[in-house]
Amino acid sequence: MTADRSAPAGPAATVFFGSGAFALPILDALVGAPEVRLVGVVSAPDRAAGRHAEPTSVPVARRALELGLPLLQPPRLRAPDSVAAIETLQPELGVLADYGQIVPRAVLEIPPHGILNVHPSALPRHRGATPIAATIAAGDPEAAVSLIAMDEGLDTGPIVAQERWPLDGTETAKALEAAAARRGAALVRRTLAGWLAGTLVAVPQPASGVTLTRPLRRDHGRLDPERSAAELARQVRAYAPWPGTFLETEHGRLIVHEAEVVPSVIHDQPGRLVADGDGLALTTADGRLRLRRVQLAGRRAMDAVSLRRGAPGIIGRTVGLR
Repeated sequence: MTADRSAPAGPAATVFFGSGAFALPILDALVGAPEVRLVGVVSAPDRAAGRHAEPTSVPVARRALELGLPLLQPPRLRAPDSVAAIETLQPELGVLADYGQIVPRAVLEIPPHGILNVHPSALPRHRGATPIAATIAAGDPEAAVSLIAMDEGLDTGPIVAQERWPLDGTETAKALEAAAARRGAALVRRTLAGWLAGTLVAVPQPASGVTLTRPLRRDHGRLDPERSAAELARQVRAYAPWPGTFLETEHGRLIVHEAEVVPSVIHDQPGRLVADGDGLALTTADGRLRLRRVQLAGRRAMDAVSLRRGAPGIIGRTVGLR
């Protein structure tokens, strides 16, 4: 960011960078904040979606149009014409959440008050693309949202504000994302005045405790019975709805929508589908994974009891890892 941090004379001209649903409450918070005046929204380009691959706007782009805000959707933010378009807006501040592109130095240096990034983790833990899923999959006892002053690194900027809250171990990625978005929006509202006035000081992130997350692929959803049932149950919650979790069986791919941990039984060997009352469980390296809501490929989702009625031969089958 540039050196000029003098407080604006009135509401700070602000550009919002965002694309996904996580960013919507933060954008709405800025619309209602007296400290800022939104002069533009930068979002991802429309994407082909549906059977007919029709162009579809991402959530933030749709909201910007509803609000009547100037909307930029550059395919490449670092392109000179993209940088020039943002400069034309003459922003004094930027706020970013769930945008999806690396912000180049040329853009970071435009607003004199820098660009604040709302990141849903306790930075420096879970930097990168998938902090919500990583928080659940790792079994973290608490979640967090961090507000950082962006630099050129990947979520490496100094921390302006941070809020943490306990997890109860039942959260899904969708529910945790919604909670983090609400808290992130409130954190931005509480922070704006002090940041613009220069009374808040950003603190460098600790050098220890750094972890990095990666974009999720479909294959990350494969459930490995050589791991513990507790790990697999967290994986089911962390990867819903994307990339989802699944087992390969002789009946085809079995998608697991909901599961829970139950104790193992003597002589259990990892990797078999066994009866669990009228339902179904997977034996693992430590404990059983009770399959509560499942779906064979090409069929509708159902409870495990219904699945057993329709595919009675599934009991006793060995799960494949490939």
